Amino acid sequence: MAGLRLGPLLRHVEADAGGGTATVWVEADRPCLAEVACADGAGGSARTWRIAGHHYALIIVTGLRPDTETAYRVLLDGEQVWPLPGSEFPDSTIRTPSPDPAPDRPVRVVFGSCRWAAPPSDPGRPDDRGQGPIGPDALDTLASAIAHDPAAERPDVLVLLGDQVYADETSEETRRWLAGRRDLSEPPGPQVADYEEYTRLYDESWLDPKVRWLLSTVPSCMIFDDHDVIDDWNTSTAWLDRMRATPWWRERILSGLMSYWVYQHLGNLSPAELAADKLYRAVCETVGEKGDKTGAGDGVGDGMGDGTELLREFAEEVDMDPAHARWSYRRDFGRIRLVMVDSRAARVLDEDARAMLRPDEFAWLRRQVLEPGACDHLLIGTSLPWLLPHFVHDVERWNAAVCGGARGRRWARWGEALRQRGDLEHWAAFPASFDALTELIAEAGAGPGAPATISVLSGDVHHAYVAEPDWSNFPRPPRSRVRQLTCSPVHNSIPASIRYGFRFGWSRVGRWVGRAFARHGRLRPTGLRWRRTGGPWFGNQLMTLTLAGRGGQVRLDQARAAADGRDRLVTVLREDWPEAT
Repeated sequence: MAGLRLGPLLRHVEADAGGGTATVWVEADRPCLAEVACADGAGGSARTWRIAGHHYALIIVTGLRPDTETAYRVLLDGEQVWPLPGSEFPDSTIRTPSPDPAPDRPVRVVFGSCRWAAPPSDPGRPDDRGQGPIGPDALDTLASAIAHDPAAERPDVLVLLGDQVYADETSEETRRWLAGRRDLSEPPGPQVADYEEYTRLYDESWLDPKVRWLLSTVPSCMIFDDHDVIDDWNTSTAWLDRMRATPWWRERILSGLMSYWVYQHLGNLSPAELAADKLYRAVCETVGEKGDKTGAGDGVGDGMGDGTELLREFAEEVDMDPAHARWSYRRDFGRIRLVMVDSRAARVLDEDARAMLRPDEFAWLRRQVLEPGACDHLLIGTSLPWLLPHFVHDVERWNAAVCGGARGRRWARWGEALRQRGDLEHWAAFPASFDALTELIAEAGAGPGAPATISVLSGDVHHAYVAEPDWSNFPRPPRSRVRQLTCSPVHNSIPASIRYGFRFGWSRVGRWVGRAFARHGRLRPTGLRWRRTGGPWFGNQLMTLTLAGRGGQVRLDQARAAADGRDRLVTVLREDWPEAT
């Protein structure tokens, strides 16, 4: 009998005049027919397809009634495998939105980034990387709050902004598992090396019982950041040349892209987008009458009757030419638009043309953002913050200038070394892209039918804050209220050096020192000023946007350990946004 290896994950849910649809992702332990059966009669089925010996299905659920909630079961070859027998959690459900929701009906968007999955044995002890106390997991704590309190607010969507897995920082348990496969004294050591080892990271992250239930009942949007592949992924041409010179990098990057496509990217797509995706169609066409085919080999990349070679060829093409894929995407929730931006793989790294986004990628972003009258609230999801602490911003601008030759070759070499050691690769490190994004946001907020609010949602920097730009220097300032909302980590350690460093970065002294760096780099003052209006907050945390009509609320909750052993979410920020005209 087929078993459920991982999942289910409820990913995309939508409704139109013809009814509602959803996608549910599962991994089985053998070829089978995967089915979702809803209590109200809706459902769907799909045969599994195989990648590197693993069996997956993305089930399109149809017949959902708009503006309703229904429990669902997962069956493999007709046998129920979800909910798990004796589960302590409520039934997983699908909430189908109305295709034409009332303007004042709230939509709750919960977001965060940087979730290191493995907990320590004692939350007060350093984690097994020796990086300091890690504390309770904010996703676990959110799941418990929803599961055990029927009156608790439930998110309409969970937005995960990168570092869903840490390929370069594995847990002690995973390191023991890796040591059973290969010699860890050989590169890449205790980091993951291939696709099979990536599957271990997703198992470790998504088999957590609380997170597993949460992801089965709350739709999710995901985008990668660096640790999904490796720290500082795509920092510069020099960085990429150094990585490509190692004997292990090729397998790592191909496996990272392949696993991201399977585990995260496909669920970001709507049923219509899946139907139009050539690679997905080709992989599904490898399925035989009794599920994914078995070849004459061992089934791991033998190319006989599975999708492994198709996906590997795709990853090879993307590695050599990132324009071969678009990982960015858009989701609309009534009058709320979420545009998720790939801030890693879409970069241009040539020193004389550095850009966070390729020209075609930025053109795509412009189309999504500038559609007239499309939304009351525009959310731009980018794993890396647009507005940083002022000191960090100025140092990254200075570094980009000296690496580009503003102070000569010797400074350029030293600047490159500092760029790689200091993680200097946010939007500020791509000055032309920072300016282009700033101008795009201003244009979107000033045009006809401008949204009431524009929020840039980010993570990465292991603290949370709210920052607001000052548009007084712009000839046509936006009418929209614009904010940078940053929330990180969901679950990770925060060493004292990070706390002190970012507090300094936001300080007046830090701003003064940053300006000195800018003068050394012969930089003109940036045309945009901003101020921190909330934070910094340090801890394992999630931020919630509750949006209704043309107003809303932002809230920051931190996971705190309690004496009774039940971790709790404690609200440290609650700010109401008045209704905009």
